[in-house]
Amino acid sequence: MPTALTFKVLRLLSDARFHSGPALAARLGASAGSIAAALSDIEGLGVELTRTPGLGYRLDEPIDWLDTHQILRHLGLLAAKFELTVLDMAASTNTTLLERAAQDLPSGSVIVAELQTAGRGRRGRTWHTGLGGALTFSLLWRFEQGAGVLAGLGPAVGVALVRALRNLGVEDAALKWPNDVLVRHQKIAGTLIEIQGDVLGPSFAVIGVGINQRLGLATRQRIDQAVTDLHSAGVRADRNRVLAEMLTHLGTVLEDFSAAGFGPLRKEWESLHVYAGRRVALRLPDGSVEYGTAAGVGDDGALLMQTDSGLRRFHSGEVSLRPVSLAPERRSHG
Repeated sequence: MPTALTFKVLRLLSDARFHSGPALAARLGASAGSIAAALSDIEGLGVELTRTPGLGYRLDEPIDWLDTHQILRHLGLLAAKFELTVLDMAASTNTTLLERAAQDLPSGSVIVAELQTAGRGRRGRTWHTGLGGALTFSLLWRFEQGAGVLAGLGPAVGVALVRALRNLGVEDAALKWPNDVLVRHQKIAGTLIEIQGDVLGPSFAVIGVGINQRLGLATRQRIDQAVTDLHSAGVRADRNRVLAEMLTHLGTVLEDFSAAGFGPLRKEWESLHVYAGRRVALRLPDGSVEYGTAAGVGDDGALLMQTDSGLRRFHSGEVSLRPVSLAPERRSHG
């Protein structure tokens, strides 16, 4: 597990030059042995390090570090809407922000981590990242409405992410219900939204976002689905610019959602759905499979599917959606 010293050493190595252990130790007020220990398992973070006797240590590729001042500069006048905290490491930015939300953090609070060690996805999945290879952040947004009114928040967030990606140059970014962002049918980003509050309000949401920036081979091998990253999609913007773009569009969509709900965003979401009008299969919690045609979403974000038994509604968290060509042969209705 990396330590605070690990991050300090890696920042010094970001000039892509060789640095000896004693030289690093002198600059950081540590021992050469502690420097070696701090870098002992660095490959597990998705970072490649060259160790050469007589020369010392050198990063094979520079790390795309987060920088608060750069993020705020990219946000410009919108920076006042957000309260930004950059952490070297967090088990889960969502968990951290949920804990802090109870301490009256303002709406617009953001936690972004250089490295997330136990990121959570939908249905208990782990979000795998390497240091500098992904952008993982969580945004707190407070609402006057009750928690039950926020059912369409997930797809609304999806619209914001696609708008941001397209502004960054990813013209073929699309959505897969309920919470994935795809490029050429490969996952590039996902969300995890956790809502708390009173039935009649107020309430708040912690919106967790994970975006693949530049995945290394080791990280790709740990992921059990087709994935891509911003670098492969032609985006050369650093993580600071990407985060500012995401926050800009999230802020706009969340303000609109607070005023009018998901309804006004519904047509835009449907135009972005990768399976719109296609035959799909839904795997239900009991293991059965429902077949039909994707027919859009409701104002509450529920998937609408035309089946042999009529138009049916399915809610986020209940099912796994796949194109029918990848679905199992067993059919089940009801």
